Amino acid sequence: MFKLLMSWNIRPGFEDEYFEFIVKEFSPGLAELGIKITDAWYTQYGDPPQILTGGVANDLLSMRRALASSKWQALRDSLFKYVTDYTQKIIRADGGFQL
Repeated sequence: MFKLLMSWNIRPGFEDEYFEFIVKEFSPGLAELGIKITDAWYTQYGDPPQILTGGVANDLLSMRRALASSKWQALRDSLFKYVTDYTQKIIRADGGFQL
């Protein structure tokens, strides 16, 4: 299995819209692409990033296909309306907390 690790900060003043988008569009959209959310962390105190999240796909080819899709591009573009400092990377999933 392979994991997509993402991090970002929520734009000030967009918190309500952000959480609604995550619940109603982003998470279901990732599931449609075959990426199952496994981690979601919110940093309340300390240095950014404010959000750390991860999702897994069965294999690297599936992950790459999902991230090359127009559906992913649309989801990510919509996410960018609510967040800054977005980063992502793909790693081999090991079952534990990963950065």
